[in-house]
Amino acid sequence: MKKRTQTAMIALSAALLVLSGCGQTGASAGSAPAASSTAAAPAGESNKVVIYTPTEDYLIEYMQQRLDEQFPDYDISLEYYHSGDLAAKLLAEGADTACDIVFDCEYGYLQMLSDNFAEIGFIDNSQFVPDMQDPARKYMPVDRYSGSVIVNTQILQEKGLPIPESYQDLLDPMYQGLIEMPDPTASSTGYLFLKSLVNAWGEDEAFAYFDKLDANILQYTGGGSAPVKDAASGECAIALSLTFKAVDLINEGAPLQILFFEEGAPYTPAGLSIVSGHEQKQAVVDVVNYFYSDVIDDYLSTYLPEQIKVGQVNTTPGYPTDIPYADMSDNTPDVKEALLAKWDH
Repeated sequence: MKKRTQTAMIALSAALLVLSGCGQTGASAGSAPAASSTAAAPAGESNKVVIYTPTEDYLIEYMQQRLDEQFPDYDISLEYYHSGDLAAKLLAEGADTACDIVFDCEYGYLQMLSDNFAEIGFIDNSQFVPDMQDPARKYMPVDRYSGSVIVNTQILQEKGLPIPESYQDLLDPMYQGLIEMPDPTASSTGYLFLKSLVNAWGEDEAFAYFDKLDANILQYTGGGSAPVKDAASGECAIALSLTFKAVDLINEGAPLQILFFEEGAPYTPAGLSIVSGHEQKQAVVDVVNYFYSDVIDDYLSTYLPEQIKVGQVNTTPGYPTDIPYADMSDNTPDVKEALLAKWDH
């Protein structure tokens, strides 16, 4: 029996209808406090910083360690939510949210929530490549991540099955029960695969394709990295999942191979935002400034080397170069909501 994830879009759609206008107006970028020269909490200000993030657990651990080391007198917590749940929670909480910073969230969600965010005027935007910049400065780039089709070559060899060469190959009954992909309604990564094929083939053909692919799906997962983790552990043979996680697992010895089909690799930029009004907290400004010091370079070179900065160098062993990115145009919140409303798997 296929396992199905519960959709976060029910809560998100309700929140959009009722609360999309909420969120207080923040201070202007020019009024943002200057970065603190010390890690101590300024007198009279809260030293607590709450960060909502949909990122991977090991990335959360990395950021938590760096922040705790830099700011021992601050109380900094990173709270994990799936992307759709995070957006719904922020919309529901409005101006009363405890969240100060949204970290590593896909641009589509950040655009949808832009009325809830402050301008970030104290970070140099010119350090980023043009297609990663937000002219309104409501979010700053954190990383760019792509999806790919990843196969466990050992399992396929044991079963006497060929390595697929196209999306159409994945429809072959010989792969029945061997494929996993993220649920687009619960995972930004899952949605990226859907949107890339909608752009490549048209909406009707793309949805017809996923209706056929459903017969071969073992499981729809709630997170973008779950399918490739399952492929590495032998629970499935083919994963529509995250490229960077596949590289990590390959470097750890997993028998995986990364495939990019003719339609290209679905991808999205992810960014950082400050909840409107919270840019007035010195601790929040300190944390954001710290990330855009040397931390971002370490973060990118260690974990997610796809280019977001001018002159960025990829030093991750085995990371694919010249990734053939898919057409991800017209990836607006309205389009996303309409497409996800049609998803019924």
